[in-house]
Amino acid sequence: MTDFRQQALDYHAKPVPGKISIELTKPAETSKDLALAYSPGVAEPVRAIAENPDDVYRYTAKGNMVAVISNGTAILGLGNLGPLASKPVMEGKALLFKRFAGLDSIDIEVKHRTTQDFINTVANIADTFGGINLEDIKAPECFEIEQALIERCDIPVFHDDQHGTAIVTAAGLLNALEIRNKSLEHAKIVCMGAGAAAIACMELLIKCGAQRENIYMLDSKGVIHTRRDDLNQYKQLFANNTDKRTLQEVIEGADIFVGVSGPDLFGAEDLRLMAENPVVFACSNPDPEIRPELALATRSDVIMATGRSDYPNQVNNVLCFPFMFRGALDVRASAINDEMKLAAVEAIRQLAKEPVSAEVVKAAGAEKLEFGPEYIIPKPIDPRLCARVAKAVAEAAVASGVARIDLPANYMQR
Repeated sequence: MTDFRQQALDYHAKPVPGKISIELTKPAETSKDLALAYSPGVAEPVRAIAENPDDVYRYTAKGNMVAVISNGTAILGLGNLGPLASKPVMEGKALLFKRFAGLDSIDIEVKHRTTQDFINTVANIADTFGGINLEDIKAPECFEIEQALIERCDIPVFHDDQHGTAIVTAAGLLNALEIRNKSLEHAKIVCMGAGAAAIACMELLIKCGAQRENIYMLDSKGVIHTRRDDLNQYKQLFANNTDKRTLQEVIEGADIFVGVSGPDLFGAEDLRLMAENPVVFACSNPDPEIRPELALATRSDVIMATGRSDYPNQVNNVLCFPFMFRGALDVRASAINDEMKLAAVEAIRQLAKEPVSAEVVKAAGAEKLEFGPEYIIPKPIDPRLCARVAKAVAEAAVASGVARIDLPANYMQR
């Protein structure tokens, strides 16, 4: 672990500090180049944009630019370490946008006193960008922040910790249930965790067909039920009218367990109580709620997913967010709506059913990748993801009325 720590520090420090830089897209070698790039030539696109604001997409990088914005209040699993400490993560997110979707991205870390200060800061700079990816902002403030910015901004605003996790989780769960011939509509679901990712996951599963009354959510105090008086407005949506108070009580007969809580909180004895052919998504990182080795030793009929790359079925947001923004920006969407999220779910889950190239199998370090209990979610390195997910998202944006332009001709024909 000490070696890995040093490798990580060296990776970020050498040969130059950080993971991203700015590149030029126009020549800047001659006096003529500079006269066009800046004064006096730059006055011409200024006048054009002042006359027609949509020309900003024609003459600037706005249409391919995403801001990755955080206040550092929920950095990975490390907690509230402040805006500056979040910068390596935000740079990493920018790296992923570029690597997987060809999107330019800049990280912005915001110091603020109140939630409204943060909202105002982001709203006031939003027009600079084609989209805004919110990151590592703690619950429940993240819900208020995202909703306020969606209402105030005329570009897509997307809190990836909520919706990216939810989209990939929903895609994997639907495939797992299909393999086991179960329906989401009739599934009993237990969710351990009641933060941003948990609430977003359950809300999206409801949009996919799950029944709210069949969902049992737990926080650090146990089952969220209607007689508790300590619930915020977001947890109240999942307050179940039940006499059950513990994990052991609600897990009995459950078809699905989703963990977005902490390590080793779901034991073998809990798994034994689940229904036949259970589906377990233990997504706490880096250590899951239950390790796959223990789960499979306890139940041979379990389908298991985690947030880790060294086990099958990794729930990884990079399957979603780069392509969500790629599709949204390419049709100049004003927002990312439920139709676009559901389109992404469907595109991801359908890709997992298709044959996988030998190159992807080799890069994944696997012997084979075939749709089944150990392959319910595509690998992030699958090059088909960008075209499939971005196109589905862009089409949904057009169909639902949030796109400002139609799909470009032959869009994502690969």
